[in-house]
Amino acid sequence: MTRTLLGKIRHFWRYFKMDTPLFLLLIGISSFGLIVLHSASAGSTILLYKQTTHFVLALGAMLVIAQIPPYLFRRYSPYLMLFGIFLLILVLLFGTSSGGAQRWLDLGFVRFQPSELMKVIVPIAIASILSETTLPPKPIPILISIVSIIVIILLIAKQPDLGTSLLIGTSGFYVLFFSGIRIRIIKHNNWLNLGLISSLIGAGSYIAWNYLLMAYQKKRILTLINPSSDPLGSGYHILQSKIAIGSGGLLGKGIEQGSQSRLDFLPEHTTDFIFAVIAEELGFLGVLLLLFIYGLIIYRCFVISFESDDTFSKLLGASLTLIFFTYIFVNIGMVSGLLPVVGIPLPLISYGGSSLITLMASFGIIMSIHKHKSPAYLSKF
Repeated sequence: MTRTLLGKIRHFWRYFKMDTPLFLLLIGISSFGLIVLHSASAGSTILLYKQTTHFVLALGAMLVIAQIPPYLFRRYSPYLMLFGIFLLILVLLFGTSSGGAQRWLDLGFVRFQPSELMKVIVPIAIASILSETTLPPKPIPILISIVSIIVIILLIAKQPDLGTSLLIGTSGFYVLFFSGIRIRIIKHNNWLNLGLISSLIGAGSYIAWNYLLMAYQKKRILTLINPSSDPLGSGYHILQSKIAIGSGGLLGKGIEQGSQSRLDFLPEHTTDFIFAVIAEELGFLGVLLLLFIYGLIIYRCFVISFESDDTFSKLLGASLTLIFFTYIFVNIGMVSGLLPVVGIPLPLISYGGSSLITLMASFGIIMSIHKHKSPAYLSKF
């Protein structure tokens, strides 16, 4: 009986041909996240059940996407991009509002954020554009890529969701970076070029501050510089988060023993600020363990990406991996008071369905790159 069951499991695993190290790391860190979430929510079984359901759906999405050959993502990337832009326009016209932002489409049976889809669609589309020619890319593909990225940034920033728009824009520029684009503007002792770049940065900052950023976004930036200026208002999140992180010490207070989250001093302790809960309850060693697992996931994803035999898969896999790192960096920087507060959850740990499913879809694409790198699939490019 046992042998029959093991045989079925082996057959199932050979069929899906998943990357075992990456799969186990994802299962491990997601399980760790469920434990932390249960503690952060004061033992809420409802929240734990919902997040477990999200994880099962996200895992299913990853398994399904992993079976799709990369050449299909490349072939249909223009349609994916147009579909994504269409959804973003629908959000601006008919989207539902929450917390002063209009970011969701309500279909009756489900409500979702189209901007989450763009986290995957933008890298696919830009990688497809740049992989059409030899690398480094020519000016025309670069120009098309930059224009596409700017359109997406403006549509999402209009919702308003500046943090997500900048991160999605960054995901597109990561593909440009990995494509080998060379910027040879600054040369040794060329003060004219350096002055020109400084002037452009200064002018862009002035325009962004005076005409693009909203009042609450400006306040978040000013609060980052001096959180104590408004300890019960805009600076409350950062101050309470720093208290939680600092009180954890080396070993932490223990699971379900965190006072900041238990007594509701720490806002958003199951979502954006769950890293502070980890630091308070598990201490510095718990944070190191989390960062170590994150590092292993990033390393494995880069290995899979760079071992692929086609340009599109290399660009797409590497950019998705660097996006994953960016979300980690931004969330921890935000919670630690090093970056402005933006609505970026801690990957694979924070509560939430849309972000988790999108993230696991990204890993599904990386799994697909691992599975479909045989000559039979490469001949289709």
